[in-house]
Amino acid sequence: MKSLAAVVAAGLVLAASGTAANAQISDDVVKIGVLTDMSSLYADATGKGSVAAVEMAVADYGGKVKGKPVEVTSADHQNKPDVGIAIARNWYDNEKVDAIFDVPTSSVALPISALTREKNKIHINSGGGSSDITGPACSPNTVHWTYDTYALSNVAGKAMVKRGEDTWFFITADYAFGMALERDAANVVKESGGKVLGSVRHPLNSSDFSSFLLQAQASKAKVVALANAGGDTTNALKQASEFGITQGGQKMIALLQEITDTHSLGLKETQGLIVTDAFYWDMNDETRAFSNRFNAKVGHMPTMIQAGLYSATMHYLKAIEAIGTDEAPKVMAQMRATPVNDFFAKNGKIRIDGRMVHDMYLFETKKPEESKGEWDLYKLIATVPGDEAFRPLDKGGCPLVKAN
Repeated sequence: MKSLAAVVAAGLVLAASGTAANAQISDDVVKIGVLTDMSSLYADATGKGSVAAVEMAVADYGGKVKGKPVEVTSADHQNKPDVGIAIARNWYDNEKVDAIFDVPTSSVALPISALTREKNKIHINSGGGSSDITGPACSPNTVHWTYDTYALSNVAGKAMVKRGEDTWFFITADYAFGMALERDAANVVKESGGKVLGSVRHPLNSSDFSSFLLQAQASKAKVVALANAGGDTTNALKQASEFGITQGGQKMIALLQEITDTHSLGLKETQGLIVTDAFYWDMNDETRAFSNRFNAKVGHMPTMIQAGLYSATMHYLKAIEAIGTDEAPKVMAQMRATPVNDFFAKNGKIRIDGRMVHDMYLFETKKPEESKGEWDLYKLIATVPGDEAFRPLDKGGCPLVKAN
């Protein structure tokens, strides 16, 4: 017969192990912070729709993981790095946020990724575009989910140069994203046999593009490439139409054009525009089912950023469920080990540099008479496999690749 002391000791061990098992979810809650642009030029492509996409995924998952509640909080970083960092630091230090999602505007996304590594949390970026996020600034704590400047440039640049549109002029947003987009696109154009005739940079959130468009027109380049996004892209395209740039024979390309931008401008203004995207609502039954639910909730079809956030949230929660903890390194390892198969991506994979590799698509906007409904805006030109669309793993300068 066991002594009383032995029985008590065994009971204490069991109690301790039970407590440890129940404490795998830190603070008894999984908390996701959606840091986004609620009020400025990227608000339609991200903003409230980004928050809604994450909330939809959490609700569809059941609102709990391993029996613990999943909470979503959100904030507007105002496209200012100092504001974004202050919010993120408070979330990590005081509000027990486990992961920060979205973060459009690369000048905010890059320091958020660095802070996340410092705090040993998780950052899943859908809105920021700079390919440096998985290049020199790569982190074992960050996943770049939806797109990047390399893929946008690579898919569209190669296709257009191949068609003979081989001289380019760039109108570029003067911050990290725009400069990375111009750099990556210019490299693709040159490697494909084309030439860059010039470029000009404009301030973020510009309203007047007249001087920039006049320089592009004077260059006689076959392609005027907009290395910007959101409201900057729509303003530039509106004014390009007024200047008669396409009527003069030059081709406009928006290197990052969201479906909300195309819808806002209308097909009369955008017909024939070449667009690279990671998602389109009308691809198949799965994309239509999600998108129609999203539209009913938000009031517009989802952008690739918003669709990507739903996909990323589901993948994150499934990883926690599979391993029974929200501890960042273990969750990251599980996410990397698990293929992404959903309406957003088939056989997607997360590389060691943080890049989630999946197919990308080249679209052309329809003519008004070709459209059968309000959101029937694109026709598919090409599907580009992920390994061809995104930068090769060994070409980005990510220190994790060397260490691996």
